[in-house]
Amino acid sequence: MLMFSACTKKKIPQDDSLLGLDYYPTTQGKFVVYDVDSTVYNELTLTSKKTKYRIKERMADSFTDNEGKPAIRLERFIKKFDSVKPYDSIPWSVKEVWMVNADKRSVQVSESNVRYTKLIFPVQKDASWNGNAKNTMGEWLYTYSYIEKKETINGIVLEKVLYVKQNEFRTLISYQNYFEKYAKGIGLVYREINDIYSNNVVPGVPVEGRIEKGVIYKQTLVTYGYE
Repeated sequence: MLMFSACTKKKIPQDDSLLGLDYYPTTQGKFVVYDVDSTVYNELTLTSKKTKYRIKERMADSFTDNEGKPAIRLERFIKKFDSVKPYDSIPWSVKEVWMVNADKRSVQVSESNVRYTKLIFPVQKDASWNGNAKNTMGEWLYTYSYIEKKETINGIVLEKVLYVKQNEFRTLISYQNYFEKYAKGIGLVYREINDIYSNNVVPGVPVEGRIEKGVIYKQTLVTYGYE
């Protein structure tokens, strides 16, 4: 007599669009351009330094990494902001090369030799994973806070966007909030880092209103395409 268990594993969809792989296209020649605004706070001088520049990320050739796994070169270029010149008149210069490992289970990006698990598949709301599982920085529990949400970023209407909450933690003297947004057919469209501190506690005033040290970083979609 055949016996069947009442509990069965949920079947994982195999269609790439159902898995959510199109939230991080890896087609060679795909590029995305971003505006970057960064503010660094120095507690010794009690000053802040603001920096603006433009980043272009381009999917280049495929190769096999040192673990024997398929990988992709992610070439990154930079244009530094010039108040008297439009960005279009400034040539791109090479900034660095990162590495992407992408399959039907996850997307891992090695940023300056530190590997992060950016996305997992299938994409499902509230799914969680350790984004630092492939590095030594300690566990950060990434979560899909929402998926397939229509948003407008920098004037660009995006039909399906997902939000990856990476880390959020607040105390009287510190605030960390790291998150990224990805759009179907494009990839990363927004990234924000708030990592700020203040030992000067003022009742009723959050850390954001009395920053002494740390960084606020915002990376925003400008345009995308293929070349």
